[in-house]
Amino acid sequence: MRGQPGFFDVEERLKELSAKGDALERLSAVVDFALFRADLERAVPRSDGSKGGRPAFDHVLMFKVLVLQASHSLSDERTEYLIRDRLSFMRFLGLRLADTVPDANTIWTFREALTGAKLRGKPAIEVLFKRFDAALSAAGFLAMGGQIIDATIVAAPKQRNTDGEKREIKEGRIPAEWAKKPAKLRQKDRDARWTVKYTKAKPSEDGALRVDLAVPAFGYKNHVGIDRRHRLIRSWAATDASRHDGALLPALIDKDNTASDVWADTAYRSKANEKHLANNGLRSQIHRKKPRGKPMSRRTARANGRKSAVRAAVEHVFARQKGPIGLYIRTIGIARARTKIGLANLVYNMKRMAWLTSGRASLIN
Repeated sequence: MRGQPGFFDVEERLKELSAKGDALERLSAVVDFALFRADLERAVPRSDGSKGGRPAFDHVLMFKVLVLQASHSLSDERTEYLIRDRLSFMRFLGLRLADTVPDANTIWTFREALTGAKLRGKPAIEVLFKRFDAALSAAGFLAMGGQIIDATIVAAPKQRNTDGEKREIKEGRIPAEWAKKPAKLRQKDRDARWTVKYTKAKPSEDGALRVDLAVPAFGYKNHVGIDRRHRLIRSWAATDASRHDGALLPALIDKDNTASDVWADTAYRSKANEKHLANNGLRSQIHRKKPRGKPMSRRTARANGRKSAVRAAVEHVFARQKGPIGLYIRTIGIARARTKIGLANLVYNMKRMAWLTSGRASLIN
């Protein structure tokens, strides 16, 4: 029977992980997590320890725990388990086998404190995102080539409410029956909303035209603006799923982009948005809508096709977030959803930076 693994056994296993290509090790080498420390310490203040108790975990370590959580769409309990179970997670956090691991309650408490914190009048997650964006620019990844704006629905657990309860929620009131049951009220998300997502009809193999499908969805929206050159998220906003995409365009414009072109789909084309872009010296590459009751001209269709070839890059961002990252809102309320979405956007940029600095970066457009 073999004995307990020793120090050299663990080191040998870590070397093997490195040889196989540990993505977290690569992330640690590329991202300087210490740059978040000052903001984290202001956002989540700690006691001076004069009253005793167990020493608090380091701010940067806890933030890296949230990065792990966002990277794999993990619950607090699952995050704790995998930190204990995986050597790659432990190495990423700088923990040894004998070190204490943050439990699920500690992870929840830290994230809640971060969610409720404001730095310079803004939610802490937005300040942390901007901090890393500045680091990206300093590393040479400037916002270049114009910008692409889009939004995607981020699903949340569906709420089973009556028509009357839905009406009261939309009007900003708490249903009377919920107010009597605090435990039930805590489980009700009054900020998420239903919306309808339409699929485009396409001809089938036999030539028959399929009908459009209206697919209901519940949750929130992640509105982002990426730069065309590096495909990094430069601006973002989190709203309920019913918010109209076009209304967010002015807030998503990145004034630091070195080019003036702005791409977006037809949801963003309006007189107000066109005027906003023109007044700010930007050139609209927003898709044109089909005239009502008339066929779209060939010239317009071709122009939209060229724009689509560029705009498709933002869909790759969303595919990454919903695929490997597995973005899903398990929390209650817009404030927590904003933190979850913000962390997902931040993690995407970190992983994108790691890829851009690798040998494969030469393949980028």
